[in-house]
Amino acid sequence: MTTLLVSQPNFADHVTPQGHAERADRIRAVEDVLSQARFDKLLRRDAVSGDLTLAELVHDGNYLAKLRAARPAEGIGQLDADTFISDKSLSAAATGLGGALSALDSVLLGEVDNAFCAIRPPGHHAEIATPMGFCLINTAAIVAREAQRKYGAERVAIIDFDVHHGNGTQDIFKDDPTVFYASSHQMPLYPGTGKPSETGVGNIVNVAFDANTDGEVMRDAYLTRIIPALVNFSPDLILLSAGFDAHELDPLAQLRWTSSDYSWLTGKLMDAADRLCGNRIVSLLEGGYDLKGLAGGASHHVAMLMDGAVGRLDE
Repeated sequence: MTTLLVSQPNFADHVTPQGHAERADRIRAVEDVLSQARFDKLLRRDAVSGDLTLAELVHDGNYLAKLRAARPAEGIGQLDADTFISDKSLSAAATGLGGALSALDSVLLGEVDNAFCAIRPPGHHAEIATPMGFCLINTAAIVAREAQRKYGAERVAIIDFDVHHGNGTQDIFKDDPTVFYASSHQMPLYPGTGKPSETGVGNIVNVAFDANTDGEVMRDAYLTRIIPALVNFSPDLILLSAGFDAHELDPLAQLRWTSSDYSWLTGKLMDAADRLCGNRIVSLLEGGYDLKGLAGGASHHVAMLMDGAVGRLDE
């Protein structure tokens, strides 16, 4: 397997208040752990700025104008109780998008088998008309639409294993049978959406876990619900909203996954990708707010993407 790691050179340009959970140190933690010799085989690429107007593929026509109007000339502006925008935040978002689109190109053109994008800010809470939950633009949704527009992908699947439900991604695709969205998440928890009864037009699968649920329960849910639905959908491409905040160390949730659970889950999704779409997986970083838990989960995820085995990892 050939795995591409896309890094974001300007990740620190998106500035959040002191003490905020979604901070630049998150990317530093991921980059540090992926600098280990274990990951020398990664094909590495720095993201370049992408075209932010592609956000109009999934957001409403006034969305970017509203973000630009909220952006301060200097310092930090506030979009809601938890979501902030600084003077260079849109530049950072554009670079994250550019990195994700570069990964899409590399995977769909056959340069690599799969890719992981260490980018911020996250995106899966950004709805059609509303930024929220630390998210400015819904990068995974834009990538899905671009796979359809540029490469003619007929069916795209998004699997979201962030501990918080991706209300934005569901909002965007709930009426579109060409995009499958499956989320596993804790409930009750922010943002309060993601009930199993929310099924869209048959293209949405939500699995809600109680607090303190461990990896064994997660494995059963994927084996019996999410992966069978994914196989039935038979996508041309699998995108991952890869949040690592279901980790037992994370301060914003109460699930009890370990780093090795991310290895297992990644391996099962790779098995599905091998069967369904020629191994084509593009993984985008979403949440994960304990730096050790984030590094542990991300390193196990990427190690599995590389060669189907964890091997030796220093957590």
